[in-house]
Amino acid sequence: MHRAAHEGWQRNIYAVTAACFIGFTGFTLVMPFLPLFIAQLGVRDVGSIALWTGVSLGITPALTALLAPAWGRLGDRYGRKIMVERSMLSFVVLFTAMAFVTRAWHVLAIRTVQGIFAGYGSLSVAMAAESAPRDRMPAAIGLVQTAQRLGPAVGPVIGGILAGVVGLRRAFVVTALFYAIGLAVVWFMYDDRAVARKHDDGEVGVGRVTFRQVLTFHNFMLMMAVIFGLQFVDRSFGPVLPLYVEQVGVEHGRVPVVSGILFSIMACAGALGHHVCGKLLRRFPIRVVILGGAMFTAGGCTLLTASGRVWVMCLAAMLLGLGIGAAMTASYTAAGSVIPARAHGAGFGVLTSASLVGMASSPFIAGLLGGTSIRAVFLLNLAVTIAMAVAVEKTMTDAVDLRQVSIDSAEQV
Repeated sequence: MHRAAHEGWQRNIYAVTAACFIGFTGFTLVMPFLPLFIAQLGVRDVGSIALWTGVSLGITPALTALLAPAWGRLGDRYGRKIMVERSMLSFVVLFTAMAFVTRAWHVLAIRTVQGIFAGYGSLSVAMAAESAPRDRMPAAIGLVQTAQRLGPAVGPVIGGILAGVVGLRRAFVVTALFYAIGLAVVWFMYDDRAVARKHDDGEVGVGRVTFRQVLTFHNFMLMMAVIFGLQFVDRSFGPVLPLYVEQVGVEHGRVPVVSGILFSIMACAGALGHHVCGKLLRRFPIRVVILGGAMFTAGGCTLLTASGRVWVMCLAAMLLGLGIGAAMTASYTAAGSVIPARAHGAGFGVLTSASLVGMASSPFIAGLLGGTSIRAVFLLNLAVTIAMAVAVEKTMTDAVDLRQVSIDSAEQV
């Protein structure tokens, strides 16, 4: 491998990872406090605040899920760097505008426009996948997803302090500054020429690939289902876990602290799962890693269902984070290994749509089911995880063994 190419792809990965961490951190500086902001805009009824907040939070991922494949296709045609820059620039403008709104419907309108221009998350994964050598793809995807996981873990803490110091309106301007920094990182550090050199060195792209062709790639639809299932389980805990913590006997004043600890454990364990997945894939086939992640996830769901002790819930949160993180990165890697270079944007856009559908539908279903029984939510998650594992075990075959790819690449170097 040429030294310039080696340095080029590594710099690209660092640029995409840094931009994702900055962007996801900036986003979560303010979004957890959106109900408080809606109340500041004059909405007094609690039900109305919940309604405006729910619709405003839901419209963006819904539109992003719808448009992610299209933005990915444009990225395949015109380059992913400019698409990410376009998305981040729009967030700079729109979050700045959020600081000046005066009505709740203004917030909804801006969130709608954000949904149209969002999508840098999936494009970033595609950029990491296409920049890295084939045997480094799992590590590259895992690093970007680790950044996407850690950003929301630290963002609300910083945002809570920031809102108390400068107020919620000015916090939106700070978020815009975060996106401006992320935009600058991509602008100055990401080098499209490193990707071009990679294609010239043997990873030749293909002609135009239709969405129907993308769906026929080996294991692709199975990985879509797995990614949906993992995201469904991951996002189901937000509406019900604090209620469950209080239900099992934790005193009311300690519920926010205990719930925050559980969510933090899950987020940090998820980041660790993303990070170690690359190393696991050097030792085990992709199918085995996904099944292992599913087993950890099922174990976490079982512990939550069986016991309400705080230390057991902490262990369950750790198992859930590790399992979902490792299985998610392995699933993206399995799909990425069969997507032609020229179709990375479209392919990862479709995968992101599956993820966003799971993200949007899970809290709604968990909220409805949790009204009957919170443990029923955990049992549903267990059933989803088991069904996912059975499908992988029965139907998935390894299209690419990354252990052999690593050996072959070492021999070529």
